[in-house]
Order: sequence, then structure tokens, then C-alpha cells
Amino acid sequence: MSSINDIPNGWFESTIGELVDLAQGVAINAKTNYVLSDKENGVPLLKINNLLNNTIDQYVDLKLVPKKTILEKDDVIFTRTGQVGWVFTNKFGVLHNNSFKVIPNDRLNKKFLYWFLKQKSIFNYVQKVASGSAQPDLNHGAFKTIEIRFPSSLEEQKAIANILSAFDSKIENLQAQNKTLEQTAQTIFKEWFGKYQVGDELPGGWRFMEFDEVSILSAGGDKPKAFSEVKNKPYSIPIYSNGIKKNGLYGYTDKPKIKEESVTISARGTIGFVCLRSEPYVPIVRLVVAIPKQEFISNKYLYLYLKNMKITGTGTTQQQLTVPAFRKEKILVPNAQKMEEFTLFCNSVFEKIKINFSQIQTLKKTRDTLLPKLMSGQLRVNEFKD
Repeated sequence: MSSINDIPNGWFESTIGELVDLAQGVAINAKTNYVLSDKENGVPLLKINNLLNNTIDQYVDLKLVPKKTILEKDDVIFTRTGQVGWVFTNKFGVLHNNSFKVIPNDRLNKKFLYWFLKQKSIFNYVQKVASGSAQPDLNHGAFKTIEIRFPSSLEEQKAIANILSAFDSKIENLQAQNKTLEQTAQTIFKEWFGKYQVGDELPGGWRFMEFDEVSILSAGGDKPKAFSEVKNKPYSIPIYSNGIKKNGLYGYTDKPKIKEESVTISARGTIGFVCLRSEPYVPIVRLVVAIPKQEFISNKYLYLYLKNMKITGTGTTQQQLTVPAFRKEKILVPNAQKMEEFTLFCNSVFEKIKINFSQIQTLKKTRDTLLPKLMSGQLRVNEFKD
């Protein structure tokens, strides 16, 4: 096995600028608004937020944009403005101006390039070289100074990329399983409870109650002084905010504020984003926490009810959800027998989701440990196979 300080046999060192071209996405401004289209006649315009959140909110006319901005299979995307350093591939649409398409020459395999740019060290480097204080911007020249080590053999590059991609395939399969499992729980919930509204005639023992009667509601607090961006031995308790990415994971601290099973609801920005919380954690600002009173409802029922509820905020400048207003909202409470029956079913579904999630975290950790070793040549593919 080669020392990480030595260039492995058959490998080269260079700068990324010697191996790639950059195609910047299409700018949308007063002069280029003509390229915007409707959903029926256009293709997705991919801005950074669309890439991060897997959403689409604008479309463009494919005939009116430069060909270099159109994405094809395996194209590598690198974000360059604002949120610098995120890497994506296998996206379909037209790239927005706030990202590059990174086009390798014949010495680099596209998938190898993708994984090379996914390294934490590359992310940290571009944060340093991006210019601008109000909004970081990574220009072409700064990007091209990234140093790269790579095997001369395209076959070895492909083999490295395939090993890392195999982890992603397993992760995606488990994520798909979890999505299907939760959809199953949602379907049963809607069949059993979704047809009833306030004022309807209800089965015996069922009633509508206020959220304040069946749950303990509170607002998130300040960011803890004991804080780490990464999980480690002293800081292992997750902190959640109102973000969507990673279900609002903000960082880690040393002591939990909420120990019971509960549900969080984003209270500002993206109002009504609901997450199930089964482990101890700390909620911070812009979150509402709901802890069910078990004599009335279970946590899984509360979660699914909130997921199917249209949650809105108040305010003119910026909408927000407040605890006092939410306390008076109504929730359907079935009789104890029906609640127990539904909860038993949900517990088995969400236990499988939890097991899958744990496997996903293990796969991600293993992949992220292997990534820099494979990309530096410290761990060679033939050694890995043995």
C-alpha cells in the first residue's frame, strides 16, 4: 500500500484546470427572460436550491438556451455562487448561472471526476478561494487551481468510481424502501381517518379535540453554547432547526432538551415541514415541538395527522407559526381501541424504517471513509478487492 505522501505507481498529479473545461449555466435576467417557458413546453431550470432540495419551480425553452448549459447523463455539476462547493450528477434540465458544468477531457472519467469533487477537502478548499463577503463566488480561475491526483488508467478510474457508486446504489434502494413504507402508513391513515372533518358524524367514542388537549406544545430555543457541527463523543445529541435538508439537522450538543418521542413542525420560512423525532434532541428557533399525551394519541398518529394537515402561518411581512395559535387547531381523536390498532401497525412500519435508516448511516460513513483513501491512491482498487 502506498504512503499518502507518495504518488502511487501509474498515477499523476496536476491541477483540475489542465483536465477540464467549465460551462457556466444560463443567466436569467431582464435580457434573457425570453428563455423561460411553461411546464408543458419547457424543461427544468436547475438552480442551486432546486439541486439541493430536488425541486423544480421554473422551466426554460430548450431551443433558446446554449447547448453547453443542457445537462446529459453523468454530467458533473459544481455550485459556484452563494452555496459554493456542492456536487451533483445525473440531473436532467438546463443549468442555471449559479453553477458550472465540469467537462473532463479524455484523461478523466466523468464518474471519477464526480467522486473526486465530492471530497470534503475539495469543499473546504473552494470555501477558502471563493471571493466575495456578502455572497461567495467561485470564478473559473479559482476552481481550476484545485489540485488533483488520478490514475492514468481510465479502467482504474472507473473501478474506483464503481466502488463508491455501489454504496450510493444501496443507499438509494434503502431510501426508496423507506419512502414506500411511509407511503403505506399514509395510505392506511387516510383510509381510516382521512374522510372525517370537523362537524361530521363520527364513530362511537371518536371526537375532535384541540391540539393543546392532546399534546404538549412548545417552541424551540436558542442554539446551545455546547455545539459541534459534526457528531463526536462529547457532542452526540442532534440539534434541529427549521431546515428541510437532512430533516433540519443543524449540529450536535451534549445534553437533550426533548427526551420523549415527538414531532417537530417548521414555524418560519418553509412553514409546516413535519418531522418524526424518536431520539433525544434539542430544538432551536423556528421550530414548534409537539409531544403527544399517550392517553389520547400516539406519536406516529400525531405525525401522520400533521403530515396530512394544511398548516399555515400568520403575519404579513414573514409568515410564521406560533404556539398559541396552533394550540386551538383541531385534531381527530379515535377511540382507544382504534388508536391502539393503528399504532401497532405503524410501530412495525416505522421500526423497519428506523433499521433501514441506521444501515444508510453506516453505508454513508463507510463510503466517506473510503473516498479520500481511494482518491489519493492510498488504497488501490486491487488491494480493496483482496
